[in-house]
Amino acid sequence: MGEAAERTGWSARMLRYLESVGLVVPRRTPAGYRLYGEAALRQLNELRELRARFGLELDEIAFSARLRRDPELRTALDAWMRTAGPGADWVDWEQRKHERLLVA
Repeated sequence: MGEAAERTGWSARMLRYLESVGLVVPRRTPAGYRLYGEAALRQLNELRELRARFGLELDEIAFSARLRRDPELRTALDAWMRTAGPGADWVDWEQRKHERLLVA
């Protein structure tokens, strides 16, 4: 983990957080140590670039990832957004933002 932190600029604590929200899932040794291969390191660097390019917070990206993994949540949220009524323009904006993230 220390080497991954050094090579990507993410702290060890942040790497554990990213794993806990499912944004990066390193392989594990039989003893449980995390193994960050080249693909995981590239993913971490791309995540940093994605945040910088679109001005995103990690919780926004984690929520977008959760929407991809949980079709029931996405369906429920879509239904709510359709019935949110006047003043829900911010909801449409957020939905479009998350849809753009899902495509990225």
